[in-house]
Amino acid sequence: MGLFKKKLKQEHKIMLQAERAAGALLPEYHRATPECPHPERWHMYDSMTAEAEVLEFLRTLVTTLKPTLIVETGSFLGVSTLWMAEGLAANGFGKIISCEFDPVVFARAQEKIAASPFAPFIELRNESSLEMTVGGAIDIFFSDSDVDIRAAEVERFLPQIRPTGLILMHDASSHMKTVRDAAFALEAKGLVSCIVLPTPRGLVLAQRREGRR
Repeated sequence: MGLFKKKLKQEHKIMLQAERAAGALLPEYHRATPECPHPERWHMYDSMTAEAEVLEFLRTLVTTLKPTLIVETGSFLGVSTLWMAEGLAANGFGKIISCEFDPVVFARAQEKIAASPFAPFIELRNESSLEMTVGGAIDIFFSDSDVDIRAAEVERFLPQIRPTGLILMHDASSHMKTVRDAAFALEAKGLVSCIVLPTPRGLVLAQRREGRR
């Protein structure tokens, strides 16, 4: 009951809205940007989870790249986690480690994932992306947590990301700017090479420069 006695956190408000929508697909309502003037052509489940078309793209990346280890930050309700896990299931191997710092949101994500046939491919953690440790080389790193720490996340895990691996940073539109600028700053430091896909909320695809041949 404490959740309802005070002003709801934005994440909790969106979580409740998503639960009321019950998986209904809605037109994307992110504002138009110069690179994406028609966001309504995309779709969303809620305003925090990646766009539906981006979720399809994530699953296709997994079946294309055949990763052994995916690391995701900012699980939210576990929707993107499950889409990538579906790709792992199609491959027949691999694991995704996903972290969600908010304990209330984590509990809901845990319930959703536990009810899914793709749960065996997922390790969900209730911890900070800047504190969690992961063993092994990372094939896909999907940064989708608090926008202010995305660059710190990438730098922290960069030594573990394979030179052939892929780094993705969501919410990189020219309107939101924080993640976009962070990605370009990492590129300016010579750490990664980036491209930015013109989706409604923006998606950075990057690879580390060190170790490339």
